[in-house]
Amino acid sequence: MAYIDYYQVLGVDKTASQEDIRKAYKKLARKHHPDLNPDDPEAHRRFQEVNEANEVLGDPEKRKKYDQYGEQWKHADEFEKQKQSYGAQAGGGYADGGAYWSSSGDAGEFSDFFESMFGSRRSGGGGRANYAFRGQDYTAELHLSLMDAAKTHKQLLTVNGKNLRITVPAGVADGQTIKLKGQGGEGTNGGPAGDLYITFVIAEDPRFKRVGDDLYVSVDINLYTAVLGGEQVVETMDGKVKLKVAPGTQYNTKVRLKGKGFPLYKKEDRFGDLIISFRVQIPTELNERQQELFRELAAMNH
Repeated sequence: MAYIDYYQVLGVDKTASQEDIRKAYKKLARKHHPDLNPDDPEAHRRFQEVNEANEVLGDPEKRKKYDQYGEQWKHADEFEKQKQSYGAQAGGGYADGGAYWSSSGDAGEFSDFFESMFGSRRSGGGGRANYAFRGQDYTAELHLSLMDAAKTHKQLLTVNGKNLRITVPAGVADGQTIKLKGQGGEGTNGGPAGDLYITFVIAEDPRFKRVGDDLYVSVDINLYTAVLGGEQVVETMDGKVKLKVAPGTQYNTKVRLKGKGFPLYKKEDRFGDLIISFRVQIPTELNERQQELFRELAAMNH
């Protein structure tokens, strides 16, 4: 996968201050935000690139490593450790940080990549140690509506210029992160690819409020139905239902519909509940006869 210059992504040079980076990120994130460009895949791709660049350059420690090691900045600590105390060992295996070493003798030399940074060290036995580093992990955000999050569906995601078609399981939560193994950056010297971490961002719905796997909705009923009882049509996520309203229903009376809420994540045919709050509407435009009847009722009540 081609190397991406994070400074170029944000449109700043390497001498930019942290404040300059912050301002550049906010400006570009606002410009390319998916909510403002819902039908523009290129803007979506740029938004993800900008987020990725800010994740690195916006953190002084990560930025320092990036300035020194470029796309291999995540392995900076391992490089330094190997630079200070290098010694090939018989056998092979994974070391901390995702690096894999192997040796054909009791001692060896640096891999070509390692040599290019630190030089080589040869042993009397002529062995050679090869260091294969795991690829960089990528992060991305996927923006969904509440209705989209309620159904299993395919979604196209562009990460670092690569298009991925993923399956979004029904019931994902706002802020939930899933891992796609091997979909991150390519490894070095034959090392394994990194992983892709996708965080779901679910927009607020104008009708339903989600709390866990339950949904909440407010429904208006008129005064006469609240006093005398009757029927009220209520919209759910999978259609409309007709409810009976008990006589004397008070403002904010709640009714629970079992199994009419949000689908449970990766639990087929299981759902939360729908909690309905009735809001009694007081009439504001009564004619003279209606007002007279209310006065009679008031007098009878007293």
